[in-house]
Amino acid sequence: MPPHCLRHTARMLLEIATTHRPATDLGYLLHKNPQRAQTVDLSFGRAHVVYPEAREDRCTAALLVDVDPVALARRRGRGDFALQPYVNDRPYAASSFLSVAIGKVFGTALSGRSKERQQLAETAIPLTARLPAVPVRGGREVLERLFAPLGYELTARVLPLDPAWPQWGDSPYLAVELAGRARVRDLLEHLTVLLPVLDDDKHYWVGADEVDKLVRRGGEWLAGHPERELIAQRSLRHDRRLTREALARLSEDTDLDAADELTDVEEEAVEGPLSLAAQRIATVVEVLRDAGARTVLDLGCGPGRLLRALLAEPWVTRAVGVDVAYGALQFAARRLHLDTLPARQRERVELWQGSLTYRDRRLEGFDAAAVVEVVEHLDPPRLGAFAGAVFGAARPRTVVLTTPNVEYNPRFAGLPAGRLRHRDHRFEWTRAQLTDWAGGVAERHGYTVRVAGIGPQDPEVGAPTQLAVFTQGPA
Repeated sequence: MPPHCLRHTARMLLEIATTHRPATDLGYLLHKNPQRAQTVDLSFGRAHVVYPEAREDRCTAALLVDVDPVALARRRGRGDFALQPYVNDRPYAASSFLSVAIGKVFGTALSGRSKERQQLAETAIPLTARLPAVPVRGGREVLERLFAPLGYELTARVLPLDPAWPQWGDSPYLAVELAGRARVRDLLEHLTVLLPVLDDDKHYWVGADEVDKLVRRGGEWLAGHPERELIAQRSLRHDRRLTREALARLSEDTDLDAADELTDVEEEAVEGPLSLAAQRIATVVEVLRDAGARTVLDLGCGPGRLLRALLAEPWVTRAVGVDVAYGALQFAARRLHLDTLPARQRERVELWQGSLTYRDRRLEGFDAAAVVEVVEHLDPPRLGAFAGAVFGAARPRTVVLTTPNVEYNPRFAGLPAGRLRHRDHRFEWTRAQLTDWAGGVAERHGYTVRVAGIGPQDPEVGAPTQLAVFTQGPA
């Protein structure tokens, strides 16, 4: 029968709150009017959306799911004992039932569309998700491994089996709250994918179509998640064939690599006469040497140009390249000739798949990190997650970052007016914009920063490449 610890929970519940002003815009993002309660029929019961609070400074949407135990029993058949199909924790604890309800009730929000507030839908805002009862196989450690890399602050409390009988001990259920800045779409995707992973169970048959669903829902963020293998295994009921297929598809980036190679050629055609790529690498290596760095992360390493330069420096004892694209890592391995390097050289270099916008414990403890021509490829709403992952979580002593100076673009004869240097660039900063962003990051995370230029200095527009060097501690 349902655990005693769940007696206080009348229904499966998810609350999503924001303090973004006006907070009632949450209704536009979720496509559910705060002024009225709404009900949606599900194959296993009904879902209700209500707003316990809808003020300008704070708005909360509550999704309540009623699971019909009789209908559920008819679908699942007999359990281990006669009443098991009728009496269990499924109507009370957040599980795959809640994931299905989120997809049905908030389907438009999951797609990232908002007719009235599209710009806001594409913006990271402060969000909190509260789940009163979550079954977590593996306890708080697994909860943190899944959600902390996504940038959430976690609050979790273990529920007792029965508050009236503390000697019975703790239950496998946690009361969970997630808080962070994210797009509503991102939060809903994370919950939809990860709730069944926490529970390590799904209430429906898992087949090949479930791989499609996992890649579709998680493809944008799951490929770089440090626990992607665990997520795939549990999402697919530990089916080895389906898990291998999902992991392979998450690593597929052949078309992306080809497009990147083409646009890299385009960018080099623009910058080539100035030899900017070589100047950038030489400058970054010099800064790392002057900082006394011996262990270095190359974040967004791409084809491994900086790694190759670092391996030529005897003061580098360990160089790790990190990239979300598996194909880029394969290219880097070939460029570095990892398969034929002498053993002593091979021990100095590693290649890891990972995303720069997720907190990853593997990145902690390094002397320095280099981020060379990478940030401009991130969507602006993800810059906060990037800063949190690198400066807040990994915290290398020195961070060296380069990015284009958009003010210099008119000086490139081969670049049409108004064009950015790379078709995949989401933005390019002016000198003032980089100085403002870098100063804010340094202040929030306990670094000092100096900004300079790389390449020929133009008296009006500065250098073609901008350099920011972050150092831990006060100036």
